[in-house]
Amino acid sequence: MVNFGVKENEEGKDNSEEGMKVTPWEVEGVVDYDRLIREFGMQSFSEILPEIPEPHWLMKRGIIFGHRDYHRIVSAIKRNEPWAVMSGFMPSGLPHFGHKMTMDEIIWHQKMGGKAFVGIADMESYVVREMSWEKCKEVGMLYIKSIIALGLDENSIIYFQSANKSVKDLAFELSAEVNLSELRAIYGFSSDTNLGKMFVTSIQASDILHPQLKEFGGPKPVIVPVGADQDPHLRLTRDLASRISIFSFEVIENGMRIRSRKSEEHLRKLVDLLDFDKIVYEEHVDVFGNPAEIESDVRNIEIEMGGKAFIPPSSTYHKFISGLTGGKMSSSKPESFISLLEDPESAVRKISKAITGGRITAEEQRRLGGEPEKCAVFEFYSFHLVKEDKLMEEIERECRSGEILCGRCKRRAGDMVYNFLKDFQERFELAEEKLDSYDIIMG
Repeated sequence: MVNFGVKENEEGKDNSEEGMKVTPWEVEGVVDYDRLIREFGMQSFSEILPEIPEPHWLMKRGIIFGHRDYHRIVSAIKRNEPWAVMSGFMPSGLPHFGHKMTMDEIIWHQKMGGKAFVGIADMESYVVREMSWEKCKEVGMLYIKSIIALGLDENSIIYFQSANKSVKDLAFELSAEVNLSELRAIYGFSSDTNLGKMFVTSIQASDILHPQLKEFGGPKPVIVPVGADQDPHLRLTRDLASRISIFSFEVIENGMRIRSRKSEEHLRKLVDLLDFDKIVYEEHVDVFGNPAEIESDVRNIEIEMGGKAFIPPSSTYHKFISGLTGGKMSSSKPESFISLLEDPESAVRKISKAITGGRITAEEQRRLGGEPEKCAVFEFYSFHLVKEDKLMEEIERECRSGEILCGRCKRRAGDMVYNFLKDFQERFELAEEKLDSYDIIMG
């Protein structure tokens, strides 16, 4: 999971009477993803799935369950227009299978034609985890080599926040658009919160928006794969994308209504330059024609005026993966996760001790079948180990029918994990030799 959050306190809204809590800092209770879609104002991913050419297996399986404005990405893919995928990783511990899921999403989007931007959130780690810059760099390189080993190609920009001048400069500009009251409402900041932790929120927004800077080709759709707990950061960034841009857009019948957030002079210049039928009013202009073409022209004109013309970022949301021992996967509980750099034999032992959805006795298991929805091993299959839908369906059938017992199923999963880690770690070592062919900003 991408960690774009600052954990300042344990406050958060209780999202249901059953005690489900989903905030940027913590996830508690049984998560109702349909309810999250409704309460967070997301869109169900199943609705857009039929429009996606060759969807990722996490999409088809419903593990990626929600989105915002993913239609922009689908349109860019189909029209072969420029777009980007951006996500980041806070170097606070060893990369594990939870990070792999986000890395897989980045790589798939890159293969679909997006320019990949991968951020190492060392500034966040410095102020939140109090890690030294040297340790941030050391751990950050493990993440970089991991995503390269998984298949990220050279059509990418990889960077440490502290070394990326474009990110830091944009973050300063974005910070002028947010006040303390807003940060308190979103993040629970108090009078004891240091300025560094507050500023990191602007860095996070800048990470997401900077692929649209002029030096990277200007405004374009950008997709950010995250877990549902990170949605507040995306909502803030989408607001900032609009606030810092000169013009705002509103779809009207047969066209777009354009307003200026800066001055009447900007609106007058836009009216003179737009080659569409239009009706000019005192505070806005109604422009008639294809809305996508109008928006594109207005954004290009804004760039010529010196504006940012940011397109609000799109996002996808994946489900939370449970810890192998039950509950939430946590870096403070080594037994709950498997590191990508872990000794394969150790990983097999963790799988063998994982919580399952099996019955109390073998006889009962054969008679009633297992309950894969309660099984951490089945979840590991679904999220990480098995890409083929037919094989996944067969594993589920064997479990529910009682044809296979948990011990045998764990041995099969253990073999898969062992083989994956052996292969991955060989490619991880080779990634060191490939670093020079990547655009890496590391100071």
